[in-house]
Amino acid sequence: MRLRRITARRSPVHGMGLFALQPIAPGERVIEYKGELTSWRRAAARQRAEAGHTFVFGLSDGRVIDGSRGGNSARFLNHACAPNCEAIENGERVFIHALAAIAPGEELFIDYGLSVDGAITDEIRIQYVCHCGAAACRHSMLGNDTEPA
Repeated sequence: MRLRRITARRSPVHGMGLFALQPIAPGERVIEYKGELTSWRRAAARQRAEAGHTFVFGLSDGRVIDGSRGGNSARFLNHACAPNCEAIENGERVFIHALAAIAPGEELFIDYGLSVDGAITDEIRIQYVCHCGAAACRHSMLGNDTEPA
């Protein structure tokens, strides 16, 4: 019987998070980000209609994986400016791999590196503020935000 390696539970950073139950080695594949493959337009319409969290993962071809539809616990990965995991896209699939050794009890993080069209206003900065608490926190989940919040 294989032991569970990760679990979703309340995060001190934001909402729910993913946490290691077993040691995870650097480079190890942790989980696949699952959900319905759809367009940004459809995912955005769902987001406007359903208040709450956004569980979409953008693919390089312009589509998204909508973790709110048929997704798994990978949708609870939180952002950190100094992440211990990375997302690796392989066609229409996304896999989360450890960047460093992760001890039991540690939360798993990726750098969202989000982007927005147009100027980054104070309102947008507030909407995408980061609470990771890393020493090198850029105070934003946006990858293209170079000014401090």
